[in-house]
Amino acid sequence: MNSNLQFDFLVDKEKNTITVRREFLANQQLVWDCYTKRELLDQWFAPKPLSTKTKSMDFSEGGHWHYAMVEPNGTEYWGLTTYTEIKPIEYYKALDAFSNEAGDINSDFPQAKWLVSFTGKDENAVVETIVTYNSLEDLEAVINMGMKDGLTSTLERLDDLLLTLK
Repeated sequence: MNSNLQFDFLVDKEKNTITVRREFLANQQLVWDCYTKRELLDQWFAPKPLSTKTKSMDFSEGGHWHYAMVEPNGTEYWGLTTYTEIKPIEYYKALDAFSNEAGDINSDFPQAKWLVSFTGKDENAVVETIVTYNSLEDLEAVINMGMKDGLTSTLERLDDLLLTLK
């Protein structure tokens, strides 16, 4: 990652939130596309060395993204994102949960509300993601699962992909 680009990872234990602000060397439309189109998400949305595969996606209000992060040995970690509000190239809101391959939510793991906002900054784009958990316990669980390192690696993969798309 270019060290001059903005990257903030802020934890608020009073509000049970994680706020991530990340700048990318690409325009707002291209970065939006990378977050909202399955063929692009599958190329970056997992920390190294995992890959991503989409089972189904309907990027619309009330729609969903059902996907797996896959380890090199084939182990799959399924997730289900349900889109609740979308304002194209500005923001979307979603509910995020761990699931199984059938799309059933795994209640043993924390669920979260996501607000993902996109803004322009000169020729670049900044994505601000606010993840809100139901409790401090849920927030601490995802932190202990390595969310910061995993997200850092995942966003570096997006940097790499954006270089190939410009």
